[in-house]
Amino acid sequence: MSDPIVILTEEPLGADDRVNIETLIAGGDAPLLILVPANTERHLMVDFLENLSMLEVSKAFRELTAHSDPAEERAEAADTLAASLAALAGLGGGVSGEIVEGKAVDGLVAKVKELSAGQAVVITRPHAVADTFHTDWATKAQDKLGLPVLHLYAGSGFIGDS
Repeated sequence: MSDPIVILTEEPLGADDRVNIETLIAGGDAPLLILVPANTERHLMVDFLENLSMLEVSKAFRELTAHSDPAEERAEAADTLAASLAALAGLGGGVSGEIVEGKAVDGLVAKVKELSAGQAVVITRPHAVADTFHTDWATKAQDKLGLPVLHLYAGSGFIGDS
């Protein structure tokens, strides 16, 4: 059996993501572990600038005043995990998942080390500011692990620049 692959995602994985992961494992039997953060711990100013850079002005101002509810965030994470497990069902040596409490990158790093994983993958939507200044999850995880971390954009075949 191949070494496990740990996948951190903030988005529900779908058919395009399945194709990307199938290509990554190339018919191998690596077990897949999907991690979904209960709280993405985004920074208000970074989110604001990111929304503006994507010309989502109303969303930028709406999110300035939004308050997060931990129970709602956990429910969203559970939905994201369920959809992701369904999307990747039957791949590799099996697919399992967990909701990460606390910092997403720390959860990824801990699981990679705990499982002696062969690979770490981060799947996010594009984040213009974080990606540009290399403060994205994949770059942070790569710095902490000392290993390359694949950064894919959800729902596409595009690879992030980490």
